[in-house]
Amino acid sequence: MTRRPRPKLVTLSDAAAAEVKDILAERGEGHLRVGVKNGGCAGMEYFMDYVSEISPLDEVVEDKDVSIVVDAKAVLFILGSEIDHETTLLHSKFVFRNPNQTDACGCGESVTIIPAVV
Repeated sequence: MTRRPRPKLVTLSDAAAAEVKDILAERGEGHLRVGVKNGGCAGMEYFMDYVSEISPLDEVVEDKDVSIVVDAKAVLFILGSEIDHETTLLHSKFVFRNPNQTDACGCGESVTIIPAVV
């Protein structure tokens, strides 16, 4: 039996990878931590942090020479996501492009996410 290919848990665009590498070097941290938490008017919020240590239950993904630590509770919510970094005249921010996201609030701070079916 042939297994269907699994999507990578999370990837970084070239712009996001460059920005994360700069931030990690500046802060002296080793990993980008990503996940989701309950909050906001749409139900969930993405979070990002920079950490030196990995918890035993975390998933670790290497992409574009960046170590990405994914909170175990967030795996099904962000499976297949790409993190991008956008810079415009008005803002500079990280953006999640998530195939599991079904809605977002008007301000863009919170999202509705359906867990991936694996």
